[in-house]
Amino acid sequence: MYANFQQHLEAEISEIVNAGLYKTERIITSAQSAEIKVNNTQEVLNFCANNYLGLADNPELIAAAKSALDTHGYGMSSVRFICGTQDLHKQLERAISDFFGTEDAILYAACFDANGGVFEPLLSENDAVISDTLNHASIIDGVRLCKAVRYRYENANMADLETQLQKSQEQRFRLIVTDGVFSMDGNVAPLDKIYALAEKYNAMIMVDESHSAGVVGKNGGGVTERFNLRGKIEIITGTLGKAFGGAVGGFTTGKREIIELLRQRSRPYLFSNSIPPMIAAAGIKTFEIIRQSNVLQDKLHSNTDYFVSKMKLAGFDIKPTESAICAVMLYDAKLSQTMARLLLDEGIYVTGFYFPVVPKGQARIRVQLSAAHQVTHLDKCIAAFTKVGKELGVIGK
Repeated sequence: MYANFQQHLEAEISEIVNAGLYKTERIITSAQSAEIKVNNTQEVLNFCANNYLGLADNPELIAAAKSALDTHGYGMSSVRFICGTQDLHKQLERAISDFFGTEDAILYAACFDANGGVFEPLLSENDAVISDTLNHASIIDGVRLCKAVRYRYENANMADLETQLQKSQEQRFRLIVTDGVFSMDGNVAPLDKIYALAEKYNAMIMVDESHSAGVVGKNGGGVTERFNLRGKIEIITGTLGKAFGGAVGGFTTGKREIIELLRQRSRPYLFSNSIPPMIAAAGIKTFEIIRQSNVLQDKLHSNTDYFVSKMKLAGFDIKPTESAICAVMLYDAKLSQTMARLLLDEGIYVTGFYFPVVPKGQARIRVQLSAAHQVTHLDKCIAAFTKVGKELGVIGK
């Protein structure tokens, strides 16, 4: 049987290659930072990591992780409710709740698990989920696992959201679901307007703060801080794998009763190992650092404003953004790969994004800024984009 299936797979892979959609993995041989080493030899500037606050190689986080290895061991070999809960896990959950101004928090192996495990325990066929069309794949998959009636509204389109809320009035409970920052475009969800509609139509709100926590808002508190809604949103999901240290681990935080029911019934929580003690310890240290000072957030915001303005002046087509994501629109999949390859030759590490990660005809290079970047790094990146962009006819000469 496999001989036939093998031929089928080879044909599928060939189609991906011929369409210019094949993804390759470059090998990094250094710590994740603004400056990295690729393939053991080439030193490049990294502009495509989710390392928004530059904490992925922070010495304080590394020290906290090393200390936890000595005091709490390497792994838990268990799920939380059996024998997988340490004091570090509870301390991290409290730190997350304190950061977002919520009542409780629950940890997962990743935010993909948090989003995959939130809908099914809370909602039934009597309820409704109203989801933004550009929500992350993990939200889409999580919604598929529950029996609630599904409605979708156009990205950040409040008129369409209101229409879907009107359609969903026959359901018992309604949950509006949105990314805080949409990962491919960098735009911020209009949470103030979403909140107003939720109040008008008696709905709850869930926000995935993965790309917005640590980034958006003066203190990096995410979109709930940005729109002065701290503590008012029923469900927030997020990750430790981006601004908060860049490792692994996800979370759901929000109303106490919601978190309690998730502890009892959320399948990824009940059937996956607890996050390692060293990850929990480093996470605790991350929130300590963020609470102490706004230096990293201020640096990130300054870097983003500088880079986006200079790229626009150079003539690039940039999606509107309020985050640390700068989508350089190219529209053609092969062009995005060619440009990324030529930029690597110039010492700039970026990745082309194309279907199915983004819609067909919407290929781009997503540049992600970090507090770890210096102005010299930004200038080198802008110069490289300008040089390659002119060579490829992306911008005028």
